[in-house]
Amino acid sequence: MSATELAVEGLTLTAGAHHLVRDVSLTARPGEVIGLVGPNGSGKSSLLRAVYRVLRPDTGCVRVNGADAWSLPVRRLARTLAAVVQESGAGIDLTVREVVAMGRTPHKRLLDGDTAEDARLIGAALEAVDAAGLAGRSFDRLSGGERQRVLIARALAQQPSLLVLDEPTNHLDIRHQLDVLGILRRLPATVLVALHDLNLAAYYCDRLYVLRAGEVIASGTPAEVLTPYLLAEVYGVTAEVAVHPRTGAPQVTFLPGEPTAAIRPVAPPPHRPAQEGSGGTSPLPEEPGGSSR
Repeated sequence: MSATELAVEGLTLTAGAHHLVRDVSLTARPGEVIGLVGPNGSGKSSLLRAVYRVLRPDTGCVRVNGADAWSLPVRRLARTLAAVVQESGAGIDLTVREVVAMGRTPHKRLLDGDTAEDARLIGAALEAVDAAGLAGRSFDRLSGGERQRVLIARALAQQPSLLVLDEPTNHLDIRHQLDVLGILRRLPATVLVALHDLNLAAYYCDRLYVLRAGEVIASGTPAEVLTPYLLAEVYGVTAEVAVHPRTGAPQVTFLPGEPTAAIRPVAPPPHRPAQEGSGGTSPLPEEPGGSSR
């Protein structure tokens, strides 16, 4: 299956009088890895829930290959889109293999058993996340990190062309964080992922959208958006950003205790809509001396 194009257009979500997400638009072209970054409560999870059809937008729409995702039959959408959410899935009284096999459900009719191809895909998904040795264990008895890897395996077994993940590296040790993000990078799929680790986001993502208080305030390549000024404005922290000499990716070094007031912006560039395939946009001024990736 070829990768899917995703477009979020003017999406707004509210809870009572509170805006969870306000007028957010983003695009993910086929095969791109798009990262959502921002502080806690910035709207990343709410936006993802609208994409994988848990929170219905008040206004705006989510388009998958041009079709309104909320108008598609559930099974049809599930053959295209898989989601890995933050919740641990604790309380599932199934074996690990049975949980991963659930990823094959959209491709079957009711009461169909596993085919040889299903078994192959389930095994490959478990191997990919280093969980083959857990196949016969109770999912509910796994550690948080093990459960997370199994839920990612379930999404891989689903063979999506669009994969949406909410902080998939939560609970994972550094080796498994790198393994999982490497898998996402190599998948023949479009990926939309919320991440907290800015250095991992800079290395693995093609483009980033920065959220604050439910709004996108910057978007573009990691080199374009990860500037000391943006980090001070969005996160309230002082940081240096340099190009890593071996990876070529921006590398953020935080400087605890140093005042953010010392970080001075230059005059802001004129605001313009994001152009497909080109650099990002931001209402925030670029930090002086920023480097390109």
